[in-house]
Amino acid sequence: MDNIRVIEVKRSVFESNDKDAEKLRGELKESKTFLLNLMSSPGSGKTTTLTRTIEALKDKYRIGVMEADIDSDVDAKTIAQTGVKSIQLHTGGMCHLDADMTRQGLKELGLEDVDFAILENVGNLVCPAEFDTGSTKNAMILSVPEGHDKPLKYPLMFSICDVVLINKIDVMPYFDFDLEKCKEYIHMRNPKAIVIPICAKTGEGIDEWAKWLSENIDESIK
Repeated sequence: MDNIRVIEVKRSVFESNDKDAEKLRGELKESKTFLLNLMSSPGSGKTTTLTRTIEALKDKYRIGVMEADIDSDVDAKTIAQTGVKSIQLHTGGMCHLDADMTRQGLKELGLEDVDFAILENVGNLVCPAEFDTGSTKNAMILSVPEGHDKPLKYPLMFSICDVVLINKIDVMPYFDFDLEKCKEYIHMRNPKAIVIPICAKTGEGIDEWAKWLSENIDESIK
């Protein structure tokens, strides 16, 4: 498990990232690969949620994971322990990935035996939202300790996500977090967003999340 490949990716030189992202989506559709772009703040429980997701779906899909960080390979090692293909992407100081950087990662991951590819983006609520990675769907995790007002403070992130997972609901009694108010704020930014409360630690809500993923993966790769 210690032999994790570390891929150095550089920022895209393409003039239009949006155009390249659309091209990548077309390539993924042709290869029958579903790419999920998973975003969140540091400490939201992204890697734990990802581990739960893999456990729920690895018997149904061939899964590959790209862990993006400015440095280290800690998360890739954690994910490798689940038994799925995992590589680490170092962004060279960049706080996000764009479409060409994602393409570089997918090339190294190898899509010949991957139906469901997951990009765990760099942890923050600003930069990753500004750059289209070419993903099939975008999802983000908002943890209870961060507060229910985050959709008001980071509107772009919530506006681009197909799904918002509200994690750590087991500690909700100990924080001033209003779940219904949070849902209201999310839908102010994005009326179509699916909101799923979860607890990655206990597994609560993971079945609903896995069901949503399965339906969308099946639709994408059929």
